Amino acid sequence: MPTSTIEDEKMSLLLGIDIGTSSAKAVLFDTETGMTLATAGCEYPILRPMPDRAEQHPEDWWAASVEVTRRVLADAGGREAAAISLTGQMHGVVLIDAHGIPLGDAIIWNDQRSVEEVRALVEAVGRDRFAAIAGTLPATGFMGASLLWLKRHLPGRLEQASAALFPKDYVRYRLTGEIAVEPSDAASSALFDVGAGVWADAIIDVVGLPRSIFPRILPSSAIAGTLTSTAADAIGLRKGLPVIAGCGDQPAQALANGIIDPGRVSITVGSGGQVFSPLLSAARTDPRLHVFNHAVPERWYALGATLSAGLSLRWLRALLGMASQPDAYALFSHEAAQTAPGANGLIFLPHLTGERTPHLDPLARGAFIGLTAYHERRHLVRAVMEGVAFSLRQALELTLALDGRAEMIIAAGGGMESEVWRGIIADVTGVPLRRTLQTEVTAVGAALLAGIGTSVYRDARYASQVTARYDRVTEPNPANRVRYDELYAQFSTLYPTLRADFHHLSKLN
Repeated sequence: MPTSTIEDEKMSLLLGIDIGTSSAKAVLFDTETGMTLATAGCEYPILRPMPDRAEQHPEDWWAASVEVTRRVLADAGGREAAAISLTGQMHGVVLIDAHGIPLGDAIIWNDQRSVEEVRALVEAVGRDRFAAIAGTLPATGFMGASLLWLKRHLPGRLEQASAALFPKDYVRYRLTGEIAVEPSDAASSALFDVGAGVWADAIIDVVGLPRSIFPRILPSSAIAGTLTSTAADAIGLRKGLPVIAGCGDQPAQALANGIIDPGRVSITVGSGGQVFSPLLSAARTDPRLHVFNHAVPERWYALGATLSAGLSLRWLRALLGMASQPDAYALFSHEAAQTAPGANGLIFLPHLTGERTPHLDPLARGAFIGLTAYHERRHLVRAVMEGVAFSLRQALELTLALDGRAEMIIAAGGGMESEVWRGIIADVTGVPLRRTLQTEVTAVGAALLAGIGTSVYRDARYASQVTARYDRVTEPNPANRVRYDELYAQFSTLYPTLRADFHHLSKLN
């Protein structure tokens, strides 16, 4: 049981809110039982006014947060929360003016408009120096590249801005009226000194971004403020409730899954796909990966990212006219299970919104390779799942080359709830997977930070022992691995072969 400062049983709940790419989710976590008491989700759209754009209304995040909070509180039967913390999609940016009003829509992580700005950032600082400071090279959709794009194309918006916030930090501002960020999200901007834990003035100044818009940095478990009366009335909680800074979605899931020290690695299939491997320092980097700050002090992690993992299957669902069909994903899993490995000679490149690891190319494009009149829906579904798995294998191989340790690999994210997709990833990577038993694991991680920040839990390791629970192991099938090794070798040649075509076609949008 946790060492708790909360004696009233009604105050033993922690609220975690996740501002995801597709939806906001909330959990009420019971510190007495170590279990999630209630969960709720609310979807919102990704806006694509042009092919290379990905934006969202910040007000949608807030409205969804209000809804999911009220729903979990209703399900809790009148019990209150002791503290709140947040997590969410990383990299993206919303600018607010001096009154806290958003200056237009947020530019989110899978936006691709800032190709030239990425190039300008690297040229201004130097490739090696940039990676050494920021732990990563910039990418489209990162706050740094998006801010430079705004400076060049919408300078008036930047001139009016009083702060640049990440999605979850905007919602926390709406809860508290306090402006702040924390290291794990700040690191994802490519404008942060990951070793020193401060904004990278050496990058910010050289590209001429206004230093005044970068907020104060708080530890992820620090109390960032308290619930205002306006926010309390909106979400149905008491005024003055402590609100903890929180962290990005990847550190949040890692915290909930006990992935703090080297040796435990996670593979996540959500909207994007990620390989997460903890590090003891930020000294070693690889330009094809990201080295960012963990939510745990004095810990970092290497991240390999596939931009369109679950988004690829969501895209296929919409393409096939099944977006409103509630059992579409269950049907996809059933059909994929009835289809032999290799999808009868069909390979899918999941670069629908460009790609990060290993290509770092916003102009990469998706493709079905080997399509014939014989192929049916089930082949398309299987090929999408396999293509995402091949991309994750590329990220895993690079991540392990940097750290070299994977004593346990935890499977997380909504895509990993599909037994067939989980089996495909195990077969493709050749490693056993243990699926987390936590549902809404990122929001649970946020709830744990709420507990750490209010001394319900003495530290991150103690907190994660409460929630790090795993399902039985999914073992690779040796026969399938042989087939997938052959297909992986073919998959790995396709992007280099098609790169020039992708870049040419991108100019015809």
